[in-house]
Amino acid sequence: MIALNIHKRLHGAEGDMELHVNLSIKEGDFVALSGKSGSGKTTLLRILAGLEEAQGEIKVDNKFWLNDTQSLPVQKREIGFVFQDYALFENMTVEKNLLFVKNDKALAQKLLQLTELNSLKNRYPNSLSGGQKQRVSVCRALMKKPKILLLDEPLSALDPAMRIKLQNELLTLHKEFQTTTIMVSHDPSEIYRLANRVIVLHNGQIINDGLPQEILLKTQGSQKFSFEGELLDIKKVDTISIATVAIGQQLVNVVVSSKEAQNLEIGKYVRLSTKAFAPNITQI
Repeated sequence: MIALNIHKRLHGAEGDMELHVNLSIKEGDFVALSGKSGSGKTTLLRILAGLEEAQGEIKVDNKFWLNDTQSLPVQKREIGFVFQDYALFENMTVEKNLLFVKNDKALAQKLLQLTELNSLKNRYPNSLSGGQKQRVSVCRALMKKPKILLLDEPLSALDPAMRIKLQNELLTLHKEFQTTTIMVSHDPSEIYRLANRVIVLHNGQIINDGLPQEILLKTQGSQKFSFEGELLDIKKVDTISIATVAIGQQLVNVVVSSKEAQNLEIGKYVRLSTKAFAPNITQI
């Protein structure tokens, strides 16, 4: 069990803000932290890891990692941290990157087999693809069998096919090692696939907390689906207008009425939804 009640003054995307988070996380949970850039997600991970200072309390399994009188050093916190930039030792082979953390060849072998990296164990990081480097980074984080695994958008730089493959491997490792995992992600499909709980931050505050299907499936009334994206263009074709919307990595064309088109502004975010088989689009 993680009990966390911290606050810290930050300069966020919309100016100065107070990061104030009070929550409990069950052992073995896979929690996704979501929200706009600059809302405090990565800072929260770094505070939990002991990489940044904060006021308040962090208690893990009845042991204080942070309170008014102490802040447990990073090396004494049972944390595995996976960064976006991999942070591998370029002068060490894949296997030695793992063994540097803990000299346990049996565990290193098990992790490399689970992630299909065993044949690459004698390779150096500069000869690996982005997906392979990220797998090595995850394996290295698990070498200490940490209580808590922290993932800061670990798959954001990978192509969609590789992301799905690594998502499945992350889930396998999470279950195999029974870690409590906290992941920062902006990808709804990734969150839905991996997490059993979603916490949404905005300007340093928790604004939503629940099951992925409750948080991510944004439908209202009789809507059959609802997506959010950026309005890229509106073109008039004969008697109709066609709006082009970027949803994730895909572009969608939607027929809109003249009245709807008048209320839309290119560059703004919109919500695309449908009732029965009649799509409608509204600015958000």
